[in-house]
Amino acid sequence: MTVSRPHRDRITPGGPGEPVVLDGGDRRCIQLLIELRHLVDTLAAGRIVHLIAADPAAPIDLPAWCHLTGHRYLGPVPGERPTYAIETAAGARTTRTDRPWHAAEQ
Repeated sequence: MTVSRPHRDRITPGGPGEPVVLDGGDRRCIQLLIELRHLVDTLAAGRIVHLIAADPAAPIDLPAWCHLTGHRYLGPVPGERPTYAIETAAGARTTRTDRPWHAAEQ
């Protein structure tokens, strides 16, 4: 299985104090979680990520993924497109590269 990494054209890095934005477009949450997992691995603890996600499962899947990993789900962000905020955490649990809804084997 080929593991997808976030495309740079879908990521807006954000300056100091600004969120990193991952534009998930109309992709399903499964794909979004794979991309989000790779993105948060590159960020320092305490960074805010805004994930733009049209998938109706996002408000269910994102809090569950944050609970699994230890990242903090901050909830929906007001705006034109459905956007959700996550804060990266120090010591977050890793998940499988190809299945980010499963904890990585230690």
